[in-house]
Amino acid sequence: MKKLLNILILILWFPAVGQQTPASTQVKSILIQNAFIHIGDGTTIANGALGFENGIITYVGDGQDAPLFDLTVDAQGQQLYPGFIAANSTLGLAEVDAVRATRDDDELGDFLPHIRAAIAYDAESKIVESMRPNGVLMAQITPRGGLISGSSSVMQLDAWNWEDALIKTEDGIHLNWPNPYSRGRSWLGEDPALKANENYLTTIEKLKAFFENAQVYATNQNPIHLPYQAMKGLFDGSKTLYLHAEDEKQIVDGISYLKKINIQNVVLVGGNEALHQIDFIKKHQIPVIASRPHRLPDSEDEDVKGSFKLAAKLIAEGILVSIDVSGRMERMYTRNLPFYAGSFAAYGMDKEVALQLITSNPAKILGIDDRVGTLTVGKDATLFLSLGDALDMRTNQIFKAWIQGREISLETHQTELWRRYSEKYSTEE
Repeated sequence: MKKLLNILILILWFPAVGQQTPASTQVKSILIQNAFIHIGDGTTIANGALGFENGIITYVGDGQDAPLFDLTVDAQGQQLYPGFIAANSTLGLAEVDAVRATRDDDELGDFLPHIRAAIAYDAESKIVESMRPNGVLMAQITPRGGLISGSSSVMQLDAWNWEDALIKTEDGIHLNWPNPYSRGRSWLGEDPALKANENYLTTIEKLKAFFENAQVYATNQNPIHLPYQAMKGLFDGSKTLYLHAEDEKQIVDGISYLKKINIQNVVLVGGNEALHQIDFIKKHQIPVIASRPHRLPDSEDEDVKGSFKLAAKLIAEGILVSIDVSGRMERMYTRNLPFYAGSFAAYGMDKEVALQLITSNPAKILGIDDRVGTLTVGKDATLFLSLGDALDMRTNQIFKAWIQGREISLETHQTELWRRYSEKYSTEE
């Protein structure tokens, strides 16, 4: 009966979930004039101009020196930004949390490096389209669950399907390092106090055995083994290992082991207690995708504002930092990405440096900085105009946006409802 009910919900729900038709390929060249340009690398240009054609930026500089373009956009009083990049996101992998058939972000099993998040990505997700009015135009689509969740890919958020959306396929594999501590389940009468995880060492041994077998597989001719095959890029440096760890011991144990087996490219995701191991992280040159600031403290004695100060302290130590959007209601809350950066800016960070957390820094970490992340000649014209400061929720009002030169729709289900009821109440006496 329950299965039949879920099927009925899906039948009624699917006709209404279609996204707007993706924008057409850019035909005419466009010049944006008189804008305050945020390059994305910490620099700005006042009253600047930016031109692009065939989806590629061809001019950035003074408007008086700009060559001729087919169309001109007067952006007087507006601010021009690179498209924002969300790291470690499950956008497009689930739609309705209460309906299992719409959730495709997790698979059964502990060791799943061969699971590809890209092919499960739903380009027509209602949630995906709601990112764009806040300037979030790209995302690293990442699986969840198990010890090794699978591989992520980087997508742009205006596409017909997952293949059209791809910016970089299988950029890395995601490892969830076991937690050395656990709490009892109070609803079962267990002690809820924090205590050592009795299964920690056993789980670590299983994890090490898998990595070591994969390493041997990578150096020999063997029958095809899909999980080990997917791991090969970690050992030759062509893939990145994203280490999901928050606790200090997780961070140290995880990085130490990965470096011991010569995995070259490691990125720490989460890193709530990274400040306790600053020198260790710097020594191994580990970038950090830091947990979003809008969260509760991890422990009773933690600074209640510690999560807001984390990014500024890491950057002050010369560490490459971006923002992790995972957590409670992560898909819906990903639209708050620019406001996470703004919150970090309010606690010891320059606004342009905070902007780098969601533009050039994630582009470098994800290995796509040759195409996106800054408003630079030769890169994709993935950018937007805002009527105000895009990191401030009071003034983030996106006027126009382009992905790879295509002017995209900023309409969503929410804007349609707003317009519908605005008209209703404006006509009532």
